Amino acid sequence: MASHNVILKREGPIVIVTLNRPDKMNALNKEILEEFKKLLDVLETDRVARAIILTASGEKAFCVGADLKERQGMNEKDVLVRLEMVRNLYLRWERLSIPSIAAVNGVALGGGLELALVCDLRIGAENITVGLPETELAIIPGNGGTQRLSRLIGMSRAMEMVLLAKKLTAVEAKDLGILNRVVPASQLMKEAMVWAQKMSESGPIAIQQAKKAILRGREKSWEDALQWEVECYKPCLYSKDRLEGLRAFSEKRKPVYNGD
Repeated sequence: MASHNVILKREGPIVIVTLNRPDKMNALNKEILEEFKKLLDVLETDRVARAIILTASGEKAFCVGADLKERQGMNEKDVLVRLEMVRNLYLRWERLSIPSIAAVNGVALGGGLELALVCDLRIGAENITVGLPETELAIIPGNGGTQRLSRLIGMSRAMEMVLLAKKLTAVEAKDLGILNRVVPASQLMKEAMVWAQKMSESGPIAIQQAKKAILRGREKSWEDALQWEVECYKPCLYSKDRLEGLRAFSEKRKPVYNGD
């Protein structure tokens, strides 16, 4: 799949998705969101991909969130419709069975940081800035930012970031747990590919079930979460891949997993 605003590229079992509005700091307008929806339609039925890397064109921005020039021409009803659209798109991305890595190559603000938070892992270039500065515009993060950020770094730190509209350096973001790793910009995609390749070589059913266990388990009580973990374990238990892993270990060779 190739389009003007969103580019999909495949490297074996790894899918690289690139936001492609560098002249607009990869801001999210109607067109890019519609193309993102088409992308999700493809990824939700993909049986080949083992990992996704989400990044952006240009050197300045990963994504600065909503296209504010477009937003000026929208009334309150239009904005609410757009919020619902983006919320659903982000939720669909988060629930993909394929694990995703955000390779944050530039500024990630507002909806751009919210998009990175939807990914399972985040690697940032060392020169980037991230933040949820919406209160400076008399609004709040409206596409999951208040909820995902507080679950990720804790309520007190999320309050500080949102209420003070703080923008963080890459190192500060890593120290808070927003970024998993910080690397030089020249090494960003290389590092993301290493992580994606590692996941693509593991049992695909195990990767999918581990992601599901973590995501859905956080919504449950402690005992229910532990039982949910067992339920997520069962598809691995009855898979051919588990037997292949045991054989490969015994035979001291690299396993070949087919997702069966």
